[in-house]
Amino acid sequence: MSRKKEALTLSVPPETKEQLESIALRLGIKWGKSPSVSGLLVAIAQHRLDVGEPFTLNSAEVAALQQSIRLLIDSGYIEQARSLSQLLVTRGNLEAPLRQSLLQQVIQPTVAWRIQAEEYINEKQPFLVLYRNPKGEDLAYTVRYAEISFEEKRFYLEIWCEETDDIKNPDYPELIHNRCLRFDRIQSIVKTDGEWRDEGLAYLKVYLHFCRGMVNAYDPRARDISDRVVGDVREVVRRVSNPFWLIREVSRYWEDCAIVSPQKVRDRFQQKLIALCRHYDIDIPD
Repeated sequence: MSRKKEALTLSVPPETKEQLESIALRLGIKWGKSPSVSGLLVAIAQHRLDVGEPFTLNSAEVAALQQSIRLLIDSGYIEQARSLSQLLVTRGNLEAPLRQSLLQQVIQPTVAWRIQAEEYINEKQPFLVLYRNPKGEDLAYTVRYAEISFEEKRFYLEIWCEETDDIKNPDYPELIHNRCLRFDRIQSIVKTDGEWRDEGLAYLKVYLHFCRGMVNAYDPRARDISDRVVGDVREVVRRVSNPFWLIREVSRYWEDCAIVSPQKVRDRFQQKLIALCRHYDIDIPD
């Protein structure tokens, strides 16, 4: 036996009725093929729809959601990234610059270059990458080997490429064929002819010494060649394809880690330390 329904008469201006019908249509609430305002009101009364002021986010929550969107894009989950961006744009009480940035992500979504790159990597298929660097320059790389790495909260495409002219004065000539690319700066990826490089990326063998609390706290890495404790020092040997990331990692350990060799990597870290000391008015002899 069907429940008795009571009639409810609403007196609203025509434009309000149109707005209510538009909301019902967007939410898929219909009577037959037409939007149902009464169905919309029932959904609100039954708490199946949220109404009221947009939710607000503090700075930490905004940063976390932005990081989530970047990781989704880098991981190839473009539609999920768009959905999250759309949620923040339509429901979040955001500052204008952030709202504009997220709106751009919704309107012009990043292509899922990671999915394409992974396909070629699995097939050992050489490919071409058109890349726009931070200076706005377009560079083309012929990739003979690639792998995806995770550094400082985002994914990168590490490649061994034929081109070397874009590095004028290499600090590490042994690594001149290596590049570390951000997925959101890739403009295009297409397959090309040639052989896959089975040797992988070029590497430097770097010796690290950890002491004090880091002897036990150090978390081994996939590229560690050896890892042993000798006395009160933990000696680690690692294959390093990009010293930039190594130096940033070691800087977090302060005096509890030292780069022992090769000397050019040690010298580079020393230059960073000297620049830091001078930045804080600490006298360093020339």
